[in-house]
Order: sequence, then C-alpha cells, then structure tokens
Amino acid sequence: MNASLTQLLVHLDPSPKVAQRLKAARQIAQAHGAAVTALYAVTPNFVELPFAPEIGPGVAANLREIDDELRAGVRATYEQSQKEAGVPIEWAEVRDDPVTALFAQQAFYADLLVLGQHDPSSTTSSGVPADFAESVMVASGKPALILPYAGMLPAVIGETAVIAWKPTREAALAISAAMPLLQRARRVHVLVWGGEDACEDGHLLNLDGYLKLHGVDAVWHRHGAEPQALGELLLSRVCDLEADLLVMGCYGHSRAREWVLGGTSRTVLRSMTVPVLMAH
Repeated sequence: MNASLTQLLVHLDPSPKVAQRLKAARQIAQAHGAAVTALYAVTPNFVELPFAPEIGPGVAANLREIDDELRAGVRATYEQSQKEAGVPIEWAEVRDDPVTALFAQQAFYADLLVLGQHDPSSTTSSGVPADFAESVMVASGKPALILPYAGMLPAVIGETAVIAWKPTREAALAISAAMPLLQRARRVHVLVWGGEDACEDGHLLNLDGYLKLHGVDAVWHRHGAEPQALGELLLSRVCDLEADLLVMGCYGHSRAREWVLGGTSRTVLRSMTVPVLMAH
C-alpha cells in the first residue's frame, strides 16, 4: 500500500539556506510526482517599524526599498533553481502581516510543508518569527519537514530514517505524513522510551504491524524510562544511527493564550542536525 504526496508548500525568506529548501522540495516532489509551490512570506520592514511614517516619508520609502531588494534576491535564487532538472516550482508571495497566519492559510492546501529551522545568528531572519515553524504547524494542522540551518543537506533525505515513537496523536500524524518517505527509505529505526508499543498476542493493532502493512520493515530500539533530557538523547541516537531524517510529533501546551513548545520538541527544533518531519 503506497502512500502519496501531491502538493508541497515551501517557505521562502531571505535566509542563505533558501536554495537548499527549494532543492529538497524539488527532490521530494520528483520522487513522488508532486506539485510544488514556493511561498515568499516575510514581515515587511515597514510593518516591523510602525512608527517609521512618523519619522519621515524618506524612511518609509527606504524601508520599502529594502523589502523590495530582499524579495528580488530571493526571487533570483528561485529563478536559478528553476534551471535545475526536475519538477518546476510555482512562485507565490504574501505582502502583509501576520505572515504566520497567512502562510498557515495556504498550508491548508498542501500535504507537506518544507520549512527552515530558525537561525538566531542570521541577520536576514528578522522578518520571520522565531517560532514560525511550530506556529504554522499548530495553526494549519499540517506536517512539516524542517531543514537545519547548519551544514549541508544529505544527497537524499530519508535514506536512513529514525522514528521517535510514543502512542500519541502527534507521533501518529507524523508517521502517516512521513509514510511516502519511509516507504522509500533503505533503513528505518524506531526508538521507544518509557514503555513499549502494544505487541500482545491476538489482533490488537500496533505500530510494527502498521508499518509492515505499508511495506516498511523497521528495526526497533526499546529503551527504559523516558529520561528528562530526552531531546539531547534523541539527537545523539540519530547521530549514532547515521540517520538523515527524524520523524516525531511536535508537542506543546497552551499557556496564557500562547502555545508553548514541550521540552523535547524545543530541544530538537533548536539543536537539530538532520531534517526533521514533525506534526502536531
């Protein structure tokens, strides 16, 4: 039973890694026969400095000029990527705020989002909220493939995949979203802490059976109680297994009208070294 991807949505911004996002999206789309839309969504400098008009018309004009230059630079990167072989990518953009909500609205119509990890040291990321990736996932309910800002991407994303499993809605959604990639993987590992998946005799459903029904034969790694620093340990195991894709749920909770990331999700999003496919 083969799963499929039909529409990818890539986030574009002035990040130096935007070309890698386009390349990853094209690679996945070509393998699965999917369409790709690249959406430029960045908070304009004019919006970020709301008092600029009070300073003078020259400042407002300069800010708009900066926005136009940033957009043109990204558009040039996009057009250069179009010269590469493979699936063509459609360009789209939003020029309003809040960019997270606008991007999430477009995400409703995609099977998978391709986003970038927040780079706190980047001088070009001010127009993208630090919590953009997780906020888009929560607002849209759509899964996202998040690419790290450090290092180079693997030649093929998902040749060796690691699933961080716990019997939760978030983890189950992430696995369903990742199934097209898992079916093409050469190796799939499942990491479990703090209890095992249901494997009792009889006909109870379990993850191993679900994966096998989809043609995925995974290697299971069962550990003891869930450690407090699970995020760091999870990333360490991903490195040990030489994986190039991590599949996991994105966890969090509401507090004071805001959505707050759980500790493991926060650690992974902050310190990832390989692409991570998440779902909330």
